[in-house]
Amino acid sequence: MPRNARAQFVAQLYVTDIDQESNFGLVREYNATTGAVIKAHFITGLGLPSGLALGGLPSAIVPTLFVVNSSEVGKFNADTGAAIKAHFITGLGSPFGIALSGNILFLSDATTGNVGKYNATTGAVIKAHFITGLDDSEGLAVKGNTLFVSNIVGESRGTVGEYNATTGAVIKADFITGLQIPIGLAVTDNRLFVANQFSGTVGVYDATTGAVIKADLIKGLSRPQELALLGNTLFVANNGTGTVGKYDATTGGAINAGFVTGLNATEGIAVKPPLQ
Repeated sequence: MPRNARAQFVAQLYVTDIDQESNFGLVREYNATTGAVIKAHFITGLGLPSGLALGGLPSAIVPTLFVVNSSEVGKFNADTGAAIKAHFITGLGSPFGIALSGNILFLSDATTGNVGKYNATTGAVIKAHFITGLDDSEGLAVKGNTLFVSNIVGESRGTVGEYNATTGAVIKADFITGLQIPIGLAVTDNRLFVANQFSGTVGVYDATTGAVIKADLIKGLSRPQELALLGNTLFVANNGTGTVGKYDATTGGAINAGFVTGLNATEGIAVKPPLQ
């Protein structure tokens, strides 16, 4: 059986990294249940890869993996790593966060603070300045017609804003406040998870009201970046230690804090459930 056929029947964890030997970026692929390497050099030849997003789930014949890479976004086969279009969206500033909702891609820009909106099939611009007026937009997450955007203010503060995913209109700009360099976001059911880089924590909040459920659900992290959810399991990319940790999303308890190790500069993660 071909490698990609086997991989489809296990949960796959994708992680961005910078290879110190080649000084080029890549995406690595792991078994999301065991942490075993599926393919250490799944996608290569990248510059500075950061955010990841999966498309075409669960029914697409060819699921796609979108990779934020320096000033562009590439589109790849999520089972084989082959390029569908390596330069799918180009001419961007400093994109970081990425979120997919149906056939819409949202991209945050750390330099301008803008969030752009793009067609996930063609890469065409729908609205490059969909959300504006932020200081340093980073993490993105979508739930229904709500788009959550993390915004870094100053050297150690930050907020999460709530916006209409169709129009870009502000629902509540200060939906969550008192954060410390919020980077990664993940949302499920009625819970919104926020990775705080400065404090080394992941907090969980009510996704409807913004109320704190537990501000330090996970503690003792080292420069946490992006987050990914698979059922009730939360994966956390730790840039400071070059690891990906695996945690219970309800209790915050470590399933395996060193689930993936030996990474260099990791920021983006995404997880693909197995075929049923």
